[in-house]
Amino acid sequence: MDGHAIPHWYDPEGAGGPLTLVDGEDSTVYDDEGNAYLDFMAQLYCVNAGHSNGAIVEAMTEQASRIPYVSSAKGNDARDRLASMLVERAPASLTDVHFSVSGSEANEIAVQVARAYQDAPKVLTRWRSYHGSTYGAAALTGDPETRAEVERYGAASGVSKFLPPLEFGGPFPAETPEELAEQAADHLEWVIRNEGPDSVAALITEPVAGTSGAYPAPPGYFERVREICDEYDVLLVSDEVIAGFGRCGDWFGIQTEGVEPDVITFAKGVTSAYAPLAGALVSEEISEYLGEEGTPLGQTFAGHPVACAAGVAAVEAYEGGLFDNARDLAPTLEERLRAVETEFDVVGDVHGRGLLWGVEFADPETGEHLFDPRVDEGDNPVAAVREEARERGVLFGSARPDVQLVLSPPLCVTEAEVDEAVGTLRESIGAVF
Repeated sequence: MDGHAIPHWYDPEGAGGPLTLVDGEDSTVYDDEGNAYLDFMAQLYCVNAGHSNGAIVEAMTEQASRIPYVSSAKGNDARDRLASMLVERAPASLTDVHFSVSGSEANEIAVQVARAYQDAPKVLTRWRSYHGSTYGAAALTGDPETRAEVERYGAASGVSKFLPPLEFGGPFPAETPEELAEQAADHLEWVIRNEGPDSVAALITEPVAGTSGAYPAPPGYFERVREICDEYDVLLVSDEVIAGFGRCGDWFGIQTEGVEPDVITFAKGVTSAYAPLAGALVSEEISEYLGEEGTPLGQTFAGHPVACAAGVAAVEAYEGGLFDNARDLAPTLEERLRAVETEFDVVGDVHGRGLLWGVEFADPETGEHLFDPRVDEGDNPVAAVREEARERGVLFGSARPDVQLVLSPPLCVTEAEVDEAVGTLRESIGAVF
């Protein structure tokens, strides 16, 4: 490692080492040697408005010059304004916001509130999911690499897992998306009944998977999940830390499914990552409960005024043309990636929604993943494709497990940049395979 700052997700055996980025403009970032990279990860799925949005910077500066910090136990105009803006754009079932700092903490707050409101101890999450890496959020996470690392010295209790509705390489023997939706939902209902419905407080799930591979659910799945949650009195929590704020084509990913949840957790894109901010949008019933019972716990920097000012400006920027641009270019990105899937037999599947896509690699003869880092040793060719793309000036992301790469550009991306990124992906696959 260079310098004194310890990087997160650091692998001392990883190729290339972490970049040192010092400048950015729109969809491009620059390292300390002046090299330019097209940022097709929006860093960590979060710089949705791009790297040089002056309106967000100006709003943060104005807030910091007026009053830089207000206790999270007190009121603040920037905080109230952002909360109102989020409620106006969220599903109608949600009426109030409980702010936090990071997505991990937002998910922990959602679980804590759900357990208290329901007076029930258990929470259900999917295998192959990611909900954070703090102690509580890692227990919610279905990705074994994250969960096992945190649980080496003791596990958080009260979390059970159910199987995800994966179309490619998934656990269900469905032959059509409709069959998959039915089988996966039947399995979820079986898990709830097996756990004991009265013991289950909530189900937390991403409407479109984020770091676990950008896969959406088959049509009809979430409608059935909502019905099951209603039947067994289980709260439905939609983790929108990645899927929210235009990433999947609407304000929140669950809105692309036509389903109203009981809670939405958010972070990342709410400020376009210009400042740390997260929170949970909750239903009127939960809000009334918190009003009656109080909120005995809190976080110093939850709903920080400067971050909330950034959030207000980000929301305005999204409605000022960024969402329209993202919706216009989403079909182009999909079309280009489908062509890659057709061209290379090692690309087993392409899946996603909006500007969030995964490219999954597999042996064309067996259909099995070329390399599974959970059980295989040696060099991962998928990682090699990403490294090759980085050398060619485009940054792609990794997934959990690392059997695919993920594309998640800023919403200000241009068609020319989509062509450049996918062209680089094609060149990189050709160079590795």
